[in-house]
Amino acid sequence: MTIGLFSAEPEKVRKCFKLLKSIQSEGIALNLPNVELKELSMGMSGDLEIAIQEGATIIRVGTAIFGERIYPDSYYWDEEKS
Repeated sequence: MTIGLFSAEPEKVRKCFKLLKSIQSEGIALNLPNVELKELSMGMSGDLEIAIQEGATIIRVGTAIFGERIYPDSYYWDEEKS
């Protein structure tokens, strides 16, 4: 599962999804016993088209269904503290 880079540049977001798809492919190639890597959870309301193009089987669409959050992103994660 991944959340793509928060960027207005689609190709930067696409790069994140391509990386996870590559990791999934590498894992499948290992043919590990009792390990299935058939699901690929990536993408959210704002970038779901790119995620699907890059192989997502699960996407998160909370904003598309419920609308924007009432608090800014900085309320949930303060980048200045990181």
